[in-house]
Amino acid sequence: MTDLFPPSDFDDWAETYDASVANDQFPFYGYRKTLAKTVALTEAAAGMSVIDLGTGTGNLAARFASLGCEVWCTDFSEPMLANARLKLPRAHFCLHDLRSELPAELPISFDRIVSAYVFHHFEMEEKIRIVRDLVQEHLTSGGRLVIADIAFPDQSAQEALMKRLGSEWEDEYYWISDESIPILENAGLKVKYVQVSSCAGVFSLQS
Repeated sequence: MTDLFPPSDFDDWAETYDASVANDQFPFYGYRKTLAKTVALTEAAAGMSVIDLGTGTGNLAARFASLGCEVWCTDFSEPMLANARLKLPRAHFCLHDLRSELPAELPISFDRIVSAYVFHHFEMEEKIRIVRDLVQEHLTSGGRLVIADIAFPDQSAQEALMKRLGSEWEDEYYWISDESIPILENAGLKVKYVQVSSCAGVFSLQS
């Protein structure tokens, strides 16, 4: 099967990624506000263990490092990780594809698990599998998984933005929150969702 999102695509993007997210264009409308809301929903504090899955260049992870958290970062692109290492010299790094089990060299569990702008690469069935495994197997008691991603409150909101953007629209596996929340709840998860911009939202998930 052809991988629709191979690491090589992200290797090539690594040097310009920070410029891309700073442009405040689709799909990164409200990028900084979305990361800020992600941190707020974690309620993270100094000394907590935090792993950022699909860290990219480390923009989200850096916010937790500044709070005094102990931070681990994973990504399946080595050039992305290389850039993240420059921002986070004290963090721990691991080359890893989120679709597979966490490597044995990582701690078994974390106080907080976070991810930003990654899960829209996965179809819903795979989203649920990954989320459920993370919550059940890799969170400490009382821990929280917080996912920021390209997301819409409902199908009509996605269609309205698609129509407005025209040829600028890119069709991937975006979250539709009013459809996704019941599926997540049926998987045994407590869900809180906040829409941040016209195309970004944050899910906070607990067992």
